[in-house]
Amino acid sequence: MSSTPFISSITAWPDLATDTQFRADLAQLLLPYINTCRWFAGKARQQTGCSVQTVHTLPLPDDSVAYLLILEATYADGIPESYQLPLAFLPDNASALEAVPDKGRIGTATLADQPGTLIDAIYDERFRTALFSAIYANQTIAQPEGTLAFHRGKGLADGDASLPSQVLPVDSSNSAMTFGGKYFLKLYRKLFNETNPEVEMVAFLTDESEFAHIPAFGGSLVWQRPQTDITLGMVQRLVPNDKDSWAQTGDYLNDFLYAVPQRLFAIREDVFDKVELLGRRTGEMHCALYKPDRPNEPANPAFAPEPFTNEYRDFLIRRFEDLLDRRYALLIDNYTRLDAQAQRLAWVFMEAKEMIDAFVDDFRTRPLDSLRIRIHGDYHLGQVLATESDFVLIDFEGEPESSISERKIKHSPLKDVAGMIRSYHYAVSAKLFNSAETEGIDPDHLQRVSDRWFYLIRDTFLDAYLDTFGAPHPLFKNNNEINFLLLIYLLEKAVYELGYEISYRPSWVKIPLKGIIDVVREIEKIRLSDGDLIPDVPMLQTGLLQGKHS
Repeated sequence: MSSTPFISSITAWPDLATDTQFRADLAQLLLPYINTCRWFAGKARQQTGCSVQTVHTLPLPDDSVAYLLILEATYADGIPESYQLPLAFLPDNASALEAVPDKGRIGTATLADQPGTLIDAIYDERFRTALFSAIYANQTIAQPEGTLAFHRGKGLADGDASLPSQVLPVDSSNSAMTFGGKYFLKLYRKLFNETNPEVEMVAFLTDESEFAHIPAFGGSLVWQRPQTDITLGMVQRLVPNDKDSWAQTGDYLNDFLYAVPQRLFAIREDVFDKVELLGRRTGEMHCALYKPDRPNEPANPAFAPEPFTNEYRDFLIRRFEDLLDRRYALLIDNYTRLDAQAQRLAWVFMEAKEMIDAFVDDFRTRPLDSLRIRIHGDYHLGQVLATESDFVLIDFEGEPESSISERKIKHSPLKDVAGMIRSYHYAVSAKLFNSAETEGIDPDHLQRVSDRWFYLIRDTFLDAYLDTFGAPHPLFKNNNEINFLLLIYLLEKAVYELGYEISYRPSWVKIPLKGIIDVVREIEKIRLSDGDLIPDVPMLQTGLLQGKHS
């Protein structure tokens, strides 16, 4: 900032929570500040203002206070957004000010004749200590508008009430602090009028299911209100890890890649071992999320399994049909930008529209006895940390493009499976089609080679996943339903991916298109096995893949 913003009040810092004039002046100070923050998502929108809607008071260890501000950002179009900003005041003579980076300094202030600096309180060790201690002690602090409720989870060990802390330097949509090198506290910046699905999922898996392969739930901070609770933060265990599984998969694909120009097909045994292990861990996660009613132990309504209702089918079909219409239009508009191989795949996809429509109609009415549960919701290789000998599953916030309510909708766990299968497909396709080692190799040959790797890995993952449940299992009625539902979610995922690649990476469009064609081939097999072919719906035009079409 070229000049340092300034604010003053005759009221002392500990008494400012109820000073309405200070709130108004502060809002003017905060509007330019939040536009410099990575976590503020409204930078690209036409802003009409920022107001301080709510002020929560948090006592600090030295008898001072920090404030948790709930800000409302308004725009010329669309609904307002709510953000959380913790606020602290450091007098000019405070040595702690030296440790506050420029991005944490909001402006200078003189409060009751005391000059100092207003800062984002995450950079104040007193604030971090107060937050963590309150969670450890299960405190509740009454506020003029509701209550700040601090919940301690099983992942927070005895004796860890007071630990040294620091702010992680990574800029993201939330803020992260670490405590004693053992715990990670995520402070949510953009707020929603519901509890956060990530906190619900991690708390349930840790406290009610004791699933060990996530960063254990250490606690949460919730603003409890009469109308609805709002999640403000969560503590988890820190997990030492080498890399995420996308990077690990890329590493072991290198061995495969280097063999391709020599026309060798080589996959190391330990690759299959890792894929099998991830399949088992994924199955164990879903087993932990399956918690039906038991004698004298009613199920948690937010996690109780549910059948495939008409309401759920209608929701999924509406979303998919809208997605499909937009992707067809996008594909037609951008067809000439695609390479020859992608054009052939696109042509087959567009010719298969009637078959896909018939498949969606089948989903609307087909009897399904499998069940739906809460799932990860955004499951792919980048959401899995590779430790020395195992995996840790992370980031349970759900689909980034979905509303908070939609992220809590129960699906078949096969939706997560579809996400991981698509991630493996991306890993091998991106490696083979975008590496110097394979330049000059016929794209159709590369496609066949990548398909062989992918099908082996997919089947290895899927077999290990299903073996975890045993058969029969209430989540999956039988193999026919498993195959049918997996195709529903694979198709939805690949069609979604198609939009991103057309818009941002046209050279990668062949990856989701190939995924779509694979699904349509399987849909055709179901039509043939069911024996009730619809005369007006043509079969898949695979002959188009053999030649070039303009």
